[in-house]
Amino acid sequence: MLNIKRFMCNMLQENCYVISDETKECVIIDCGAQYQEECSAISQYISKEGLKPVHLLATHGHLDHNWGNHAIFDKFGLKVETRSEDAFLIEDLAKQANDFFGFQLNEAEAPVGHYFSESEQVTFGHHHFTILHTPGHTPGGCVYYCENEKVAFTGDTLFRMSIGRTDFERGSWQEMAESLQRLAKLPANTVIYPGHGPQTTIADELQFNPYMR
Repeated sequence: MLNIKRFMCNMLQENCYVISDETKECVIIDCGAQYQEECSAISQYISKEGLKPVHLLATHGHLDHNWGNHAIFDKFGLKVETRSEDAFLIEDLAKQANDFFGFQLNEAEAPVGHYFSESEQVTFGHHHFTILHTPGHTPGGCVYYCENEKVAFTGDTLFRMSIGRTDFERGSWQEMAESLQRLAKLPANTVIYPGHGPQTTIADELQFNPYMR
C-alpha cells in the first residue's frame, strides 16, 4: 500500500508529493519548495516517518515544480530525474526565474541525475512507476503511473476539471490532446494527483472535464 503525502509549495501553490510504502523507501515528485519553511516541512516529514528517499522525480522542467531540487540534493544527495526533452528547461532554472518572475536564483543549479526513456520504470520498495510520456505542456512532460495501486501523478498535464497550458515555450495543443487521450485509457478508478489543485479520478475527468471528451 502506498502512503501519499502532499505539500503545497511556492507562490503558485504547486503540489509536491512524498510517496512511500511499508519498506519505508520513498520517492519525491515535483519538489517545488521555494521557501525554507517548505523545505523544512518536507525534510521533517521524511525524518519523522523514518523514510529513505531513493528518487527525486520531476513531471516536467518548469521552475515551480523544481524549486526545491537543490535543497533535496543537499539534504539527501538525490539528483532529479525526468525526460530528456525538458533538458532545456531543467538545466537552466535561473533563466526561468528571471524570465517569468523577474529575480535571480541565489543557489547553484541542482544537478540532473538521469533522463528517462519511454521503456524505463522507477522502482522503490515493493512498488514501481511506469513513465508515460505526455507532452503538450512541455515537450518532456510525463506522468508517473502505479498500475498496482491505480494512482497517477500527472504534473501539469491533467488537473481536476482542467488541463495545463500549452502556450509556453515548445508547448503544443496537438500533443496535449494526444496525451489526454492516452490518459483517458487508464482504468476509470485511477486516482489522479495533479501538479496543482485537488486530486480527482479518470472517471470524473471523462465525465466532467471538457478537454477529456
